[in-house]
Amino acid sequence: MREIVLDTETTGLEPETGDRIVEIGAVELFNHVPTGRTYHQYINPERTMPQEAFDVHGLGADLLESPPAPEEGNITLSDKPRFAEIGDTFLAFIGDAKLVIHNAAFDMKFLNAELGWMSRALLPSDQAIDTLAIARRKFPGSPASLDALCRRFGIDNSARTRHGALLDSEILAEVYLELIGGRQPGLVLSAGARNPVQNTDGTWRPAPRPAPLPPRLTEEEAEAHRAFVAALGPDAVWSKFG
Repeated sequence: MREIVLDTETTGLEPETGDRIVEIGAVELFNHVPTGRTYHQYINPERTMPQEAFDVHGLGADLLESPPAPEEGNITLSDKPRFAEIGDTFLAFIGDAKLVIHNAAFDMKFLNAELGWMSRALLPSDQAIDTLAIARRKFPGSPASLDALCRRFGIDNSARTRHGALLDSEILAEVYLELIGGRQPGLVLSAGARNPVQNTDGTWRPAPRPAPLPPRLTEEEAEAHRAFVAALGPDAVWSKFG
């Protein structure tokens, strides 16, 4: 099963009022294991952005066509491709995979607005898996932001001092795997994933542990257990089967 963990950064909250996507980041999973394939693209929103918004998105100064004058306070990404120029490549990357998104309605709204403007078919709502909705169902009444879920699951998000689409996608992949039952042994986002082991029906299963875990039982405890079993007599189950 192929899934794409996805995040966007935008100039604001509403595409209907002129806000646009400025960054897309995505991580590919296969049977809940990262494959090492990612998608990352900065996008020219064809409008200026306030400097503060630019800072929040975590876009580096090297992305600026030219730094803004202090009195202007606005910046552009006019040296980056427009969505219409990268839309087909983006669609080819995601294909028909499920899209794992935190607060999916927001990102899907912007993606479909951009696709509509370039006369492409819209993404169906049921293609998205909303991790925010999963978290709220699983932990009702608890904070469900990405940062809050990282704290809950002990996921290191220290690099997330500002928002960035690819970084957020990588973190969300770890959160998603925890939400659906725990991170798998093959979860390696930074250096490419190990090959997943599959059953004959194509489902994922864990590979054998390369080395047994060391015993936690002391010799004294083991001896006490043997004495306890011996005291139960020869008909005890432990005596018959070890």
